Amino acid sequence: MNRCHVSFTNQQRKERTPKVLKDLIRSAVNAVLEYEGVLVESEMSVLLVDDRGIRELNRDFRNIDRATDVLSFPSGDYPLEDGADYLYVGDMALSLERARKQAEEYGHSYEREVAFLTAHSVLHCLGYDHVDGPEQEKEMFSRQEAILQGMGLTR
Repeated sequence: MNRCHVSFTNQQRKERTPKVLKDLIRSAVNAVLEYEGVLVESEMSVLLVDDRGIRELNRDFRNIDRATDVLSFPSGDYPLEDGADYLYVGDMALSLERARKQAEEYGHSYEREVAFLTAHSVLHCLGYDHVDGPEQEKEMFSRQEAILQGMGLTR
């Protein structure tokens, strides 16, 4: 199985960030890369924030002055050139506060929501999107569900 090096920066204090949570995020990153057939050494950075922190990022980078759940910053290195043996996937900012709220709202576990948002972000970094129409949205969300099913994280 591919192993992506995932580095973490925690800029929030509202949610605990035990090793098991970071391991879950690492597992979700690797599950997406494996599902997508990315078989090279890879790396990704994860910024853990609260709603205030992600609102600032959303405002600064997207000119949208409201909190969101996850932001993705692709490296632009994917798809890989022939012979490439390394991929910097990109950067992800994840609001753990928003993930907790959404898990309660959707009636599933916090762990499932964190893994869902992680998979969502990694797919964005690999070029998938859901804003261009219903077909792209359906494809992206079906991939996310298949990846989570493979991780044993069902609704």
